[in-house]
Amino acid sequence: MTEELRRSLGGFDAVVIGLGSMVGAGIFVALGPAADAAGSGAGLLWALGVAAVIAYANAMASARLAARYPASGGTYVYGRERLGSFWGYLAGWAFVIGKTASCAAMALTVGAYVWPEQAHTVAVAAVVAMTAVNYTGVQKSALVTRAVVAVVLAVLAAVVVVCAGAGEVARVSPGGELTAGGVLQAAGLLFFAFAGYARIATLGEEVRDPARTIPRAVPVALGITLAVYGLVAVSVLAVLGPAALAHSPAPLADAARAADAGWLVPVVTAGAAVAALGSLLSLILGVSRTALAMARDGYLPDALTAVHPRFHVPHRAEVAVGAVVAVVAATADVRGAIGFSSFGVLVYYGIANASAWTLGGRERPLAALGLAGCGALAFALPLGSVLAGSGVVAAGVVAWAVSRGRAVPPRR
Repeated sequence: MTEELRRSLGGFDAVVIGLGSMVGAGIFVALGPAADAAGSGAGLLWALGVAAVIAYANAMASARLAARYPASGGTYVYGRERLGSFWGYLAGWAFVIGKTASCAAMALTVGAYVWPEQAHTVAVAAVVAMTAVNYTGVQKSALVTRAVVAVVLAVLAAVVVVCAGAGEVARVSPGGELTAGGVLQAAGLLFFAFAGYARIATLGEEVRDPARTIPRAVPVALGITLAVYGLVAVSVLAVLGPAALAHSPAPLADAARAADAGWLVPVVTAGAAVAALGSLLSLILGVSRTALAMARDGYLPDALTAVHPRFHVPHRAEVAVGAVVAVVAATADVRGAIGFSSFGVLVYYGIANASAWTLGGRERPLAALGLAGCGALAFALPLGSVLAGSGVVAAGVVAWAVSRGRAVPPRR
């Protein structure tokens, strides 16, 4: 028998956890590389729209599946139940490797803003701190995330207001040539920022009334995030223009300087650090729950199935995930981590859409769109990310072949 997790999260908390995973990552990390890939302001905005459409399709697939299978593990569980053991395992593997890279990217973002000369040291400290917060219980994590989201939204609102007064609409569209390949690659990088809505689904075992709560929380969190991203992207483009945005390591801070609002730069810097910490908090939360589900089925060590008797969290899985992320954060590169993460997460959502397709109903066309979109964005990413991601996924297939004798068969 395995221990069950406590259902302590309501609809508002579920939305906030999704927002904490999304809002901040794309604005403070992925916006610059995406602008570079898009080649123009118009291309960046098109890419934002494409990423949002694919994210919406994935969100609906995740919501339908989470309502039917309200257990920790997300698409790892859905793929196993709908497609078979291999596809469930592959989804879990892709999620863990992709989100481990995301955790490292968020931790390194904290280091780059707080103490650039010691970015890796600060990143490791951030991982340790956020792991400790998650260890003390998911409800406390939700409360911390709620505060983080409030701070970040206030900072982003200040940036939008300042840039609106100093920007020029003409700067939004000029730039390089608009190409389908550039838009798709930029959308793949921006997808890194939208992927947090799945955090709600991976917490299915800890949400009250999941059949009703999850399908409502997912689109609400995604819609709020898209609105925020769109406003910030247009505002920053209007001040910096596409070329300057593409080469800016800190686009929101640079936009504040360009708008003659130097007083806002320290606020933006603090907001970036807080946003990255909030994302890191939720990311570690989601990865540990997938690790818990995979351990329950024999694909990871059985020790990771332990649930803390006081805090009711998978404490060994959380510590293990935190340790791995700390090692990656001590050695990784931020921009490389984004592309690698996007590839793994797109594989994960591709399997989610394939699983949703088997449910039938009117949502099948949306599931097909999500599946095709995930494939297109994954292989439009920079070549290095595609090769590295494909190699690690292949390694996961080998690991599955070795461990399948210990695994639990899918429950029909």
